Amino acid sequence: MTSVDLFAIGNALIDQEFKVSDEFLTQHNLQKGTMQLTDGDQQANLYTQLKQSEVYKGQASGGSAANTTVAFSALGGTAFYGCRVGNDELGKIYLDGLNEAGIQTTAKSVSEGVTGTCMVLVSPDSERTMQTYLGITAELSAEQIDFEPLKTAQWLYIEGYLSTSATARAAVKQAREIARAHGVKIALTLSDPAMVQYAREGLNELLDDGVDLLFCNQQEAMMYTETTTVEDALAKLKLHSKYVVITLSAEGAIISSEQETIRVSGRAVTAVDANGAGDAFAGSFLYALNTGDNLQTAAELAILISSEVVSQFGPRLANQDYAQLLTNFQKKECA
Repeated sequence: MTSVDLFAIGNALIDQEFKVSDEFLTQHNLQKGTMQLTDGDQQANLYTQLKQSEVYKGQASGGSAANTTVAFSALGGTAFYGCRVGNDELGKIYLDGLNEAGIQTTAKSVSEGVTGTCMVLVSPDSERTMQTYLGITAELSAEQIDFEPLKTAQWLYIEGYLSTSATARAAVKQAREIARAHGVKIALTLSDPAMVQYAREGLNELLDDGVDLLFCNQQEAMMYTETTTVEDALAKLKLHSKYVVITLSAEGAIISSEQETIRVSGRAVTAVDANGAGDAFAGSFLYALNTGDNLQTAAELAILISSEVVSQFGPRLANQDYAQLLTNFQKKECA
């Protein structure tokens, strides 16, 4: 296995995406804009009702950190993804998709069990609401991860959704120790308001003694820090991370380091589906930083890529689209 720039750990989920009404969310007690965990039977029941009354938009490989890794790789970085899938057809589809995108995986990721699935419900305002059956990925542990590529990586990337799993948190702890021992920078995303609300202790464990780069959106930032303004949230988050990135949806992002705090404007697009936008932002931002770009340029590229994800259904762009957007962006930068 060759060395990589980015070593990511996260859930492995197959997304089933639907356009839904706000009334459907209310009827099924789904909190808009969050991810809610469920069991296989309840998700099967929801899936049946969705197929009967809502608009099916298709299947896609998902998982927050995986989406980030795909963006990073498609832009030109090298990456490894540590995850757990079942020894089933969906698991094969999932890992094959990552490999086709140029991302390294390991046979250790496959074990007996059912690959996780996520119902992604997109409401008329483009917001995504998710109901997730984790399947075997709920039991992700260090045994499914080949840590060798981490020793020579530039970045370790951790998704906050792992905060709900004790075995995954233990795997992350081991990864953090390896990263620190080998000078690998650590990035973490808070992932979802539901993780802040219901799995705060787990997030604290993932954050541990701090990270080099922290991603979150405005709502997650204020919920986690128990503040009422982005500015106050930023001040508290900077105690835990060298760099803090707070995304502001269509309004852009705030990026802060020890030396500066900058605000980068958003990009006007017709929003269709917010699923995967934050993941794409993180992957693009990490790619730009890893190639030596400054915070402003990294944020501008991340906003470009994530806004394109928002303007279509599904959590990822076609691989060639990332490369074309990067080429166009670089031409503009040089002009």
